Amino acid sequence: MRLILILACVLLGSPAGAKTLSGTATVVDGDSLEVAGQRIRLFGIDAPEASQTCDRAGQAWACGLASADRLRSLVGGDKVVCNGNEVDQYGRLLAICTVAGVDLNQMMVADGWATAFRRYSEAYSADETRARAGKLGLWSSNFQVPADFRAEERQAGTTRAARTPTRIAAPTNTSGCTIKGNRNRRGEWIYHLPGMPYYDQTRAEEMFCSEAQAQSAGYRRSKAHW
Repeated sequence: MRLILILACVLLGSPAGAKTLSGTATVVDGDSLEVAGQRIRLFGIDAPEASQTCDRAGQAWACGLASADRLRSLVGGDKVVCNGNEVDQYGRLLAICTVAGVDLNQMMVADGWATAFRRYSEAYSADETRARAGKLGLWSSNFQVPADFRAEERQAGTTRAARTPTRIAAPTNTSGCTIKGNRNRRGEWIYHLPGMPYYDQTRAEEMFCSEAQAQSAGYRRSKAHW
């Protein structure tokens, strides 16, 4: 009954634009996935970015990746059904998705791996309150609200772009150099040191022998900690 009511709230007012997608899903991060070639943003929730870390007992941990792993475990290899009628600025369908009738949006908030995105919906506020009281998932740590994290990242990118209008060419002889330079999806130039989170999965666009070289080429150090 609850799921029916939430779907009614999402679809009401624009039934002609309602869209249903179903099939095997690929998880992108804790609040987005891809079904049938269409990128989907889970409506009413907000999860940490893949690059975001949280603080647990004074230690940084990759809460963004953990959130994505939780959604991946909920999806499994089962058929996912997503219903929505709007797209966001990135062309993603805003939808409520289910697996065998289980509301994935709700489960992510109820298990503490995403927050209720109250700016757009109060549908999952009670689930967040219970998860927070039980110190589940993200609530077992100190973390920055995902929307605030994104805003700071955008500001940091804007500030760095203004400070470094041109990027110095990377050194041509990088044999034996281990620092990876990579441009992230926000267009920021970031370098990763061996042993840092994401180092192994980072595709190096340029290699550097020292942090000074990376910085002079316009890169900044990754905010992820060991």
